Amino acid sequence: MTSQRDSDSASGSVEKGPIEVTESADTEKAALDYGGDSTLPPPPMLTPEQERKLWRKIDMRIMPIVRNIGNAKLQGLTTQLDLTGNKYNIALTMYFIPYCLFECPANLVLKEFRPSRWLPSITLVWGTIMTLMGLVKNYPQLVGLRVLLGITEAGLFPGVVYFLTLWYPRHMLQFRVGIFYGGATVAGAFSGLLAFGISFMSGTSGLLGWSWIFILEGIATVVVGFIAFFILVDFPSTAAFLTPEERAYVIWRKKYDNSSVGEEEHFEMRHLWSAFTDWQVWLQILVYMSVITPLYGISLFLPSIINGFGFDTAISQLLTVPPYIFATIVLIIFAVWSDAKKVRSPFIVAGLVMCLVGFAINISDVAIGPKYFGTFLVVAGSYAAFPGVVAWLGNNLSGHYKRGVGMAMHIGIGNFGGAIASNIYRSQDAPRYILGHGIELMFVGIGFIAVPITVLLYRRINASRDQAQLEAKKNGIIFTPEELRRMGDRAPDFRYML
Repeated sequence: MTSQRDSDSASGSVEKGPIEVTESADTEKAALDYGGDSTLPPPPMLTPEQERKLWRKIDMRIMPIVRNIGNAKLQGLTTQLDLTGNKYNIALTMYFIPYCLFECPANLVLKEFRPSRWLPSITLVWGTIMTLMGLVKNYPQLVGLRVLLGITEAGLFPGVVYFLTLWYPRHMLQFRVGIFYGGATVAGAFSGLLAFGISFMSGTSGLLGWSWIFILEGIATVVVGFIAFFILVDFPSTAAFLTPEERAYVIWRKKYDNSSVGEEEHFEMRHLWSAFTDWQVWLQILVYMSVITPLYGISLFLPSIINGFGFDTAISQLLTVPPYIFATIVLIIFAVWSDAKKVRSPFIVAGLVMCLVGFAINISDVAIGPKYFGTFLVVAGSYAAFPGVVAWLGNNLSGHYKRGVGMAMHIGIGNFGGAIASNIYRSQDAPRYILGHGIELMFVGIGFIAVPITVLLYRRINASRDQAQLEAKKNGIIFTPEELRRMGDRAPDFRYML
């Protein structure tokens, strides 16, 4: 029987410290422990090319299916519903409050129920509510549906990202998160085109253009959710599209990704407490807010910002498309490069630099051309950095339940940055939006502080564990596999990704 250490060497893909354990991690036992399927054979030893083909096969099955109110503002929404003053900003804000509160419970539900039922179900409900938003007649109805939209969408993004962590090794995660979130970036581009086209439907069936934006995008979401019921798979151990040998390999590869003895699978209350008291979760929330606040600010108000340059409504919608196309290209480049280099922080900093320059240009009294160029930098910087922010914490939390809770906290609390972004671009500040751009620059500055501190702490802990392992080996101190599994990312053989 091939030992786990020997198999690691053969595949050349698992990174860990020189830990000593009391027993070798048998690969057949690893597969059975993780998948709970006694029929699985021992995982095969794959060549690099065979492994690439396996991951491509998984990508083709999972990624296509796991792939706006900002545009609606300019198509009559504010006038028909009498959204004077800050009413539009309040309507945006009311989405984020339940969205943030329900993310943590939603991730725990995902782990206990089948992802192939949970994720499509909330997508269907979310799309239905989006469609109904096109039929609202007054401000209270809009606010009520925005609250319901936040509740239903709360489990979608953190749920999909957590779902991906159950399938892919840590050094392959950002590209997959990037593909998923890149779909949202492309959707931002097509939303502009769609809004431009739908603007000519204004008056059809007695509905203004903004109503048709919600109705058509909502119906499209419902269709995607319905199709997902028949395509989305659950966990590697139950994936019928894989052979038993392939399932065994994926299970083993993922189980021993973060340490030499795998991760705990059974839920205990200490997993919740471990996530709530982990310093890195709270520091990473600051990193998250430094990127998500500019992201939401530019995505919710980009049409209005461009409209402030002096263009009419239709042209403003059309001019939102190129920045999103550019952002999608940068996002994919960052994701591929980050996974290849096995680091996250440099690409997050690069995105923050782009945001800094872009907002600085737009807050300045310069010509329209440079300001429009600045929107390219802000959209690309925030969207390209975001998958790395999410993947970074996911890579550095070990244990399925701790990771699920920690990532939900990360995204849930961090998304209050979206609530802030919803209120800083005020109509009275048009067209320069000095207050909005200034607050966004403040959050970018928080990122320039939080990211280096996080990297420094990760480096110090990794170095101390290297030294501790050498001393433990010298003194004959040995940890059992069970002890290491219970320690999770606090285990001496776990190394934080930078």
